Amino acid sequence: MGYFANAGQILINFAFGAVIALVVLRILLQCVRANFYNPVCQFLYKATNPVLMPLRKVIPAWRNLDIAAIGLAWLLTAIKLALLYALAGQGLGVLGLVVMAVADLGDFVLMLYFGLILARVLVSFISVDRANPIVPLIYQLTEPVLRPIRRFIPSIAGLDLSPMVAWLVVMLARALLVGPVLDFGMHLAQGA
Repeated sequence: MGYFANAGQILINFAFGAVIALVVLRILLQCVRANFYNPVCQFLYKATNPVLMPLRKVIPAWRNLDIAAIGLAWLLTAIKLALLYALAGQGLGVLGLVVMAVADLGDFVLMLYFGLILARVLVSFISVDRANPIVPLIYQLTEPVLRPIRRFIPSIAGLDLSPMVAWLVVMLARALLVGPVLDFGMHLAQGA
């Protein structure tokens, strides 16, 4: 693969990654019922509403899940994968692309949580203005993941070990869940 193809892959990963991150963060913030008046939430809603509002008329929400946003995140992931493989000169079968997009989106969410937990750890160690609008959102997004771990592993001498355990779970999930599904999708996509 040439230099331009590598540059194209970087641009595709960056552009689609940014848009997928906006949609996934909106989904997660809705799930944790974040403060709608937070400036970060306002930005996410304004950035994603032009696409999601028409989709919601066709695809309604189910309980607390925004199915339209989940479908949009999956579709964007599938388009990203199709473009990346086309840039590499490889074609993908539709069924394989469907499965690979599910696995890639799952991997994206896992790595997003890895980063959010890292941000929470850094915020707890350094002096950060707690009035910053992103700080409560980091805590709201990570607390549903860390709270169950704290029930089983209490703090030792005031040190919270739940982020380390959560990182381990994320890495294991990537290796044991995402990896096999991605391989299965690749197998289907190549028709082997």
